[in-house]
Amino acid sequence: MKNSTAAAAAAPVWSADRMPSLTGKTIIVTGASSGIGLEAARAFAARGAHVVMAVRNEAKARDVAATVAGSTEVRRLDLADLSSVRAFAANWSGDIHALINNAGILVPPLGRTTDGFELQFGTNHLGHFALTNLLLPQISGRVVTVASSTHRSAHIDFDDLNWRTRPYRGGQAAYGQSKLANLLFTLELQRRLEASGSAVIATAAHPGMATTNLGSSMQSPVLKAVAAVALWLFAQDAASGAAPTLFAATAPIAGASYAGPANRHEMAGPPVLVGRSAAASDLAVARRLWTVSEELTGVRYPLALSAQPRSAVR
Repeated sequence: MKNSTAAAAAAPVWSADRMPSLTGKTIIVTGASSGIGLEAARAFAARGAHVVMAVRNEAKARDVAATVAGSTEVRRLDLADLSSVRAFAANWSGDIHALINNAGILVPPLGRTTDGFELQFGTNHLGHFALTNLLLPQISGRVVTVASSTHRSAHIDFDDLNWRTRPYRGGQAAYGQSKLANLLFTLELQRRLEASGSAVIATAAHPGMATTNLGSSMQSPVLKAVAAVALWLFAQDAASGAAPTLFAATAPIAGASYAGPANRHEMAGPPVLVGRSAAASDLAVARRLWTVSEELTGVRYPLALSAQPRSAVR
């Protein structure tokens, strides 16, 4: 795969005004009450989509939705509680053009979801894994999952996915594992979609460094100070950070593509296709993670698989 520098040099500059009309289409955005999720919701609604803001805090989201020009709807979704994920899916009817798996938490104190998973792995990966599979029969366009460049230093520890025995040490490694899981999920989802003969594609994106409240769960004063300085020096605004998500959701790109900012080592700039680590490209690990995720969540891939070989993965 081409590296991000080569991709940036070859690709024309893309901006949100190049998105097609989305009139008549429904798009679900998780975590849409702030940050890049909110900015993505604004952009989709501006193009005519009906945007469903899937959020944990409905009151906050309704206040925010009132500031979005276009058609919006607020529905409750707590990705850290599989019963909430199941309820959201059970109450859904109608076509979904795109599901944007955007919500996430960053380096909170060691905690557990309602179902006992490590909070970041459970929310950032398993919650979205379950949501996607439960909604997949109604999705007609794309599944976009927001990852992070921190995946490059991560690995999947199948012996201790939920940090029962490993030292947590602030949670950075747990966050990286959850973001690597997002990319492996996208890879295996695309393989399964192709094997099912589905026209839906799975893509991923990362925002680079953007000014959002993602780090509000940080407890370490040192991490907060470092993050504040880094944001002041390098960050782009949330609307710019949302651009790779918009690109991954609407640009004419292949399944399993990964989008990110073109400049400053993928920290800022217009969206382009970017590379991923070798660990994030490992087909065997992606398949194993999928199997484990099905076992942990009790949610299975809902479409019939053909005998299409793994080499079909792009």
